[in-house]
Amino acid sequence: MTTGAEAIADQHIHPVILCGGSGTRLWPRSRPEMPKPFLRLLGDRTLFQMALDRAADPSMFAPPIVVAGEGHAPHVREQAGTHRLIIEPAARNTAPAIALAAARLPADAVMLVCPSDHHIGDVAAFREGVGRAAALARQGYLVAFGIEPDRAETGYGYIQQGDPLGGGFRIARFVEKPDAARAESFLAHGGFVWNSGIFVFRAGDVLAELEEHRPAMAQAVRSAVAAGHEDGATFRPDAALFTAIEAESVDYAVMEHTARAAMVSADMGWSDIGDWAALAQARAAWDRRSWYNARGDVIGGTNVMIDSDGPRVSVVGLSDVVVIVDKGEVLVVHRDAAQQVGALPGAKGK
Repeated sequence: MTTGAEAIADQHIHPVILCGGSGTRLWPRSRPEMPKPFLRLLGDRTLFQMALDRAADPSMFAPPIVVAGEGHAPHVREQAGTHRLIIEPAARNTAPAIALAAARLPADAVMLVCPSDHHIGDVAAFREGVGRAAALARQGYLVAFGIEPDRAETGYGYIQQGDPLGGGFRIARFVEKPDAARAESFLAHGGFVWNSGIFVFRAGDVLAELEEHRPAMAQAVRSAVAAGHEDGATFRPDAALFTAIEAESVDYAVMEHTARAAMVSADMGWSDIGDWAALAQARAAWDRRSWYNARGDVIGGTNVMIDSDGPRVSVVGLSDVVVIVDKGEVLVVHRDAAQQVGALPGAKGK
């Protein structure tokens, strides 16, 4: 379904900002009612606002489309004002969310799909990479953003580069999150990049691939959009039809199956802010200090991050730890165990 409001100049890139998840690995700061995208973790702007800022050049980008659940819509409106907003009746992962936006755009519209909770330190490099990706997308490729790895990270999926392609590469294969030994081998071998979860493709191309590889999902999205309704700048697909869709990521549903998968890479200071250790590293790059301490003192230790909403915290003789105090909850975690925070009962709301 395409409406006149969506018919922006062909050469503009349409940002699609995905807001979802509960950010459990950044508990206790991130909670279901106020998840990671809407927190001010790096300066005065939230991660969501920074995602909008990166796509705010009107010479390059059309007005963004934000896809969010009903519970997050008030945060979107409070932090961004009036934007084109698609309300997901239920969380169904990235493939249905992207398909919703694609179905609301002209078939030849180039979409830039961005998570709302990532950090990109070099916006100029990001936009240059988007330009290369858009050129490939206009040739019919579905393009993923790859990040050159600087360590053997086990928390990210990987992409293996294939043959060179003007401004990028074909994708040889996607690889799920590896164990430590396999991640080390990827780093040593070269030609493997992290999968950032940022994509560029034409709306009609991603829908055509979805029709081929997930026809039931494609039809359900089209039906939910056709039966939906608009309220000003907000669009709501039919709740019953959309909720019946099986949840699946765009990687699984489309990117791992298409014969037109491509990738570009950009040295843009990317981080998914996936846990407290990642946030500490992003803060170090952002404010040029080794780590970051707010309302705290460290003696006899290194790589200590303290972030407290009230009480002063002192750490003596410990290294590589993160201490968080927020709304009566206290977290102390070793940097190497930061990925495990999401398993805590408090992070799950128990």
